[in-house]
Amino acid sequence: MVDFGVIGFPTDQSISPLELGPELEARGFESVFYAEHTHIPTSRRTPFIVGGDLPEMYWRTHDQFVALGQIAAVTQTLKLGTGITLITEHDPINLAKRVASLDALSGGRVLFGIGAGWNAEEMEDHGVEFVDRWKVTRERVLAMREIWTKDEPEYHGDFVDFPPMWSWPKPAQAGGPPVLMGAWSKWVPKRIAEFCDGWMPIDGMGDIESSLREIASAMKDAGRPEDSLDVTLLASASPDRGPDLDHLGECVELGVNRILLPIPNEPRDGTLKVLDSYAPTLERLG
Repeated sequence: MVDFGVIGFPTDQSISPLELGPELEARGFESVFYAEHTHIPTSRRTPFIVGGDLPEMYWRTHDQFVALGQIAAVTQTLKLGTGITLITEHDPINLAKRVASLDALSGGRVLFGIGAGWNAEEMEDHGVEFVDRWKVTRERVLAMREIWTKDEPEYHGDFVDFPPMWSWPKPAQAGGPPVLMGAWSKWVPKRIAEFCDGWMPIDGMGDIESSLREIASAMKDAGRPEDSLDVTLLASASPDRGPDLDHLGECVELGVNRILLPIPNEPRDGTLKVLDSYAPTLERLG
């Protein structure tokens, strides 16, 4: 059985999180994932990762965790995902606290999607050089795991360095929420095996079947159970035809356990219309 969630940008132009959460639960969705960008430099030196002009919603996002906190307050079971948190834009001690607080206050509903980011000048504004982005991401995630799981955590690396500390609350989920890597590259399998619990690929950017084999092999080499991998697919949907149900069914057979369907950067009525259009997808594959 596959779970269905939605993914979108929480902006000052989109449906309110307070409105969206209950509507998702009422329609049987398992999760909501919110994207983030702290800002977008006006230089636009880095081209948009998928080509073309960068949509306005990228620089109009609410704080990701504030928006998810609003949803947590008006829902009971809906899982709260970050899709993704740009680790290069956060202090790891502060971020560990925010994630742990949301998980504790929501009763263990957080799914922590992470990535390094693609916009060089955006992360440079946060003091991270593009060439170091994955090294920084690795150390910050490993440091956060120490904070979540140890009474007196400490971490000593090239980019993160702190002596023993006290930091509570701990996340409600033992060991912290699942960490899902949002990336496509030849290094993804090894990175997932070392410091993540799952994979969040964007559909259409590569061969899912071969990538899953490589991830399984890396998990085995790292001594981790292959069947513990969370595979969350960011699906596409045509405005006219909706999602490709045959293709999504094939992805489920390959091991995808969660499918995220896109929601638009629109107010309530437009967003609810899209949610209702996904009903046949949930009925057929859910």
